[in-house]
Amino acid sequence: MKRILPLLAGMALLLSACGRSDLSALDPQGPIAQRQYDLMKISISIMTLVVVVVFAICIYVLIKFRRRKGDKTIPKQVEGNHKLEIIWTVVPLILLLILGVPTIQSVFGMAKDYSKDKDAIQVKVTSHLYWWEFEYPQLGVTTAQELVVPTGKKISFELVSADVKHSFWIPSIGGKMDTNPGMSNRMYLEFPKEGVYRGKCAELCGPSHALMDFKAKSVSPASFDKWVAAMKAPAVMPADAHIAETFRSKCLACHAVGDQGTNGAPNLTGIGGRQTVAGILYNSDVVKDPQSEDKTVEENLKTWITNPQKVKPGNQMPSAADNQLTQDEIDGIAKYLAGYKLDY
Repeated sequence: MKRILPLLAGMALLLSACGRSDLSALDPQGPIAQRQYDLMKISISIMTLVVVVVFAICIYVLIKFRRRKGDKTIPKQVEGNHKLEIIWTVVPLILLLILGVPTIQSVFGMAKDYSKDKDAIQVKVTSHLYWWEFEYPQLGVTTAQELVVPTGKKISFELVSADVKHSFWIPSIGGKMDTNPGMSNRMYLEFPKEGVYRGKCAELCGPSHALMDFKAKSVSPASFDKWVAAMKAPAVMPADAHIAETFRSKCLACHAVGDQGTNGAPNLTGIGGRQTVAGILYNSDVVKDPQSEDKTVEENLKTWITNPQKVKPGNQMPSAADNQLTQDEIDGIAKYLAGYKLDY
């Protein structure tokens, strides 16, 4: 026992470094997450009670009915105690009811479909290798890597995949749901207060699965309306004519800004004000992240544009060399995008 306790303590200390508070389902920030957390507490309490009672009975039996020194007799053979049989049949049934009733109520309640609700915000989530696309069909807006939603509204999600199976998960707001190629799943979430919440892919999808992050940003309804208007405003192109032409020919073939380009790759409108580049490179001039390098939006954009495979192996973004971009063009595009911010 003296050897086991230090080992367990060391493992607990080691594992405690593997988690982040912004990726914990044990810190619910929304009603869906709170309901799921309450169910976890009920199930863990029941399991703990069962383990304690069973261990207590085992210890009691081991002590009470142990063979005494010098006792060579065969113990009395007893079977068919009806009282005990009734107890160990009825008690588990009661515990199952205590767990089952709220679980069934919550599961059906969280499975409501708000896709036809006029008051709900509709968002189509498309997962890609390795990024997230968010389309607002009611509003004519498409963005990427940063989901923006208003507080106090039901957010109805349609979940699809553009390639392989992924899983959409915002731990502190609600449980995960898979995105599958060729079919769609539906779920809804609620964001009761303003804030930024970290989202992840929760399904092993390739070499950069662990790097497939996004941000969910909840803002006031007024700020959300301003964001929608800013997203739909005409694109602001680079002031430098050469950089503008390079950006149009090299970047807008896949990306989009404002009303320019296409959404085959992440929409870049307002990327200069986002917390991250590529979902994982934190921008120090927007937000401080103690676990990330202290780099600005412009520096992170240069890193990403130059060699995206080094940041996210297996992604479909071509490198600067593949695009035949010079260092001046990389610097110019990064500076332009870093200054592309939305006021909301």
